[in-house]
Amino acid sequence: MDEIASVGRETIVISSRSYSDNQGHGVISVPGGTDRKHPIPECRNINHNVHRAQGYGMSYTVDLITPDEKDRLTECCVPRVRYEIKSEIFGCCIKLITDEKGLAETWQENFSPMSQNIRSHGRLYVFKDPSVGENTVRFDPYSKTVFLSNFSYYGWIKSIALGLCGDILEDEHGISSIHGACVDVGGKGIGIVGMSGAGKTTQTYGLLRDPHARIISDDWFFTRIFGPEILAYGSERNFYIRQDLSAIWKEFDGLVAANEYDAEGRAVADIRWVVGKGRLLPLTTLGALIVLHRDPADPRIASPLEKDEAYDLFTANGYFNPHLLVKDSRKTALRNKYIKDILDRTNCFLINTTGTPKETQGQIRKVTGLGETE
Repeated sequence: MDEIASVGRETIVISSRSYSDNQGHGVISVPGGTDRKHPIPECRNINHNVHRAQGYGMSYTVDLITPDEKDRLTECCVPRVRYEIKSEIFGCCIKLITDEKGLAETWQENFSPMSQNIRSHGRLYVFKDPSVGENTVRFDPYSKTVFLSNFSYYGWIKSIALGLCGDILEDEHGISSIHGACVDVGGKGIGIVGMSGAGKTTQTYGLLRDPHARIISDDWFFTRIFGPEILAYGSERNFYIRQDLSAIWKEFDGLVAANEYDAEGRAVADIRWVVGKGRLLPLTTLGALIVLHRDPADPRIASPLEKDEAYDLFTANGYFNPHLLVKDSRKTALRNKYIKDILDRTNCFLINTTGTPKETQGQIRKVTGLGETE
């Protein structure tokens, strides 16, 4: 129990905005914060420190709980369970447990199914709970069980599920997670990362206009190192896309019916209907990393990054991943090593997205040697 207490609790501040604009969103920054006491009511009746990471937009809290607390919360949820769905995420069996029909249906569209005979590696309980605030996450690291309370945005639910999967894989299999997109263009694997609002989604689907481009993931991918190479693997069966994507790239117009988008203007879509069945790949060899940021004050538009500079950017910005469930010293050491190993095997570039989407697309293609868009 002392190990959990030493980890503490964290409040992760992230933006619900996904549209790239010119209002300062997507600027790379170094998080900081303060500690405070935060009581958990009723069966969560303990006091604990909360670390607040500075950012913008909405937030969700991540409370690390004990196995005893997990057992009490499970007892509260069990009478309300209506749906239990096991899904496969890069070899992990992640089980969704909820009473929300719409969530269960969206989840099943998003992730690949897993045999019900397989025991789950991690579990997500998603329920409304009036005794706690909005967007509350409680995580037992021992049993890999997450309780999500009062979430309305599916994008965070699925990202926390991917974070849970990443937590399991980095501990037990030496596999790291990248919160970003991965596209293969002509056999070259390109990873795209950055702070929320920097334009990752826009530029990922911009690359897909190239007939030689194939997508591995548009939001989260896993990496494994084999000698001098890094293999990047996908995480989702179908993607959770933005409704306004077609306003930028007309090729994606009509991918989802207007009445199928949720309140956040997003929907899970099978993009095979637009790009073709053969253009979704399970893996690629990662050759380049693009770090996107949006900063009108930065005169740099496109520039290569030295290994040390890229490493500092990743570590100072939480690896560009606000959905990491545990952030103790052991996890930090693991992730720092992964990032060093990845950067040693890839070319990294910084792209400022203050221009138009097409201008930024041209810069990405230029630095990665892809040439002009056909």
